[in-house]
Amino acid sequence: MKLAEYAAFDALGLADLVARKEVTPKELAQTAAQAIEKANPTIKAVVETYADRIDDLDESSLGNGPFRGVPFLIKDVFGHEAGRKIEFGSRLCAGMTVETGTYFVDQLKASGVNIMGRSAAPEYSMSATTESAAFGNTSNPWKQGYSAGGSTGGGQAAVTSGMVPIAHGSDIGGSIRIPASWCGGVGLKPSRGRVSIGPVVDEGGFGYSMNFIQARTVRDAAAMLDCVSHPQIGDPFIIPKPAEAYATLAKKAPGRLKIGLVLTEMLGVKVDPEVAAAVKETGKALAGMGHTVEPADTDIGGLDALRAVNHLFFFAFDARLEGYAKRTGVKIGPDSLEPVILSIYEWSKSITPAQFMGALAAANTARRKMSNIFARYDVMLSPTTSRVSEPWGNYHLSKPGVSAANIVDELFAIPVQFTVPHNIMGTPAMSLPLAMHSSGVPIGVQIAAKPADEHVLLQLATALEQAMPWTNRTPPLHVSRM
Repeated sequence: MKLAEYAAFDALGLADLVARKEVTPKELAQTAAQAIEKANPTIKAVVETYADRIDDLDESSLGNGPFRGVPFLIKDVFGHEAGRKIEFGSRLCAGMTVETGTYFVDQLKASGVNIMGRSAAPEYSMSATTESAAFGNTSNPWKQGYSAGGSTGGGQAAVTSGMVPIAHGSDIGGSIRIPASWCGGVGLKPSRGRVSIGPVVDEGGFGYSMNFIQARTVRDAAAMLDCVSHPQIGDPFIIPKPAEAYATLAKKAPGRLKIGLVLTEMLGVKVDPEVAAAVKETGKALAGMGHTVEPADTDIGGLDALRAVNHLFFFAFDARLEGYAKRTGVKIGPDSLEPVILSIYEWSKSITPAQFMGALAAANTARRKMSNIFARYDVMLSPTTSRVSEPWGNYHLSKPGVSAANIVDELFAIPVQFTVPHNIMGTPAMSLPLAMHSSGVPIGVQIAAKPADEHVLLQLATALEQAMPWTNRTPPLHVSRM
């Protein structure tokens, strides 16, 4: 299979070729490896490939789900297979391996994907850009030297450039949606509790983090949600699920919805005029489908709310890093941690139990405050990010003058203004690549719904994919062009 042919298919398209015996899983793995070899030196999205899943692939080991044989990358964070490397994009964790696998990986394997390597992530996924001292900078496939977003920039850049059709993503403040927005992909953060990450970590980031995928098409996202949304024994809670499969529901019209169009500067960040125009144009398209779309305002408490929640995010972070240091034998310091992470490590030692409990209360206040929008609307329409992709350096963890004291203002506010509220609320949210910016990079538009209403988002996304198609766009840094 030629690279251009391979990269033209989405994941279900490749799986269909396997099912019809037009190509074997091993041939797909070898083609994906060729694509990575060709594009990765420029893009730097992949940090490791697994030889036993490429030339030495045992095809009988693959699951029989709808994605059988599809090449897949796992993000260099939680979610791994036992025995494989997991380095969290950090020199402190160099060579560290996974001790206990996750239910998420078990379900991925059952879906049939061939997990053939790791994608890049910033150190401990604590940045909205995938730039690290450990593995270098991941480039946006649309513009060399521009950010692919974070923290799943490696996964989305690999998908957008044609290396693999889908990849693992995780999202604690926008880490699936920001890369989807900046690279021009499909990024769904499911509802809190929809995808199990047990048995070791029941709720990543105290329930703020969700695992799922980076994709190119809505149908891939819908089908994969069917595969990985099975509650597991011991999960802390189980949320409602539709009677029909997401892949089936995604093809159906959602009925007439009331949609609130939000351009509120929730963290004080001005929205790029072209981004705002793209959101308004999406609103017009949805209104043309028969939905009621009207301007709406919402509030989460501003930067003060996010600063308070930081006490929750980083509570006991020092103990976590010290545990890694013990496993690897690497000393914590400026040679093993990037400056901002080292600052957070030191600061986290001072966070008291009282501050942690206060952060839980602040998060609850913010959640209740903003959730009122879903008392008025079925769907919230907004930008995914206030700005589009920018050159490397603006959000990385070695940026001069940035520390734990000002990280919210300097690194977080701009990219997460419209994403992190949905992590705090636990609501499902999805970025779609519905426009292009005059600078030559994509614009992501975000749709979000009430808890457990992923099917509504998938239905709207399918309609928008047809009305405002994006799959015919190919970035300059693509395996078919390089």
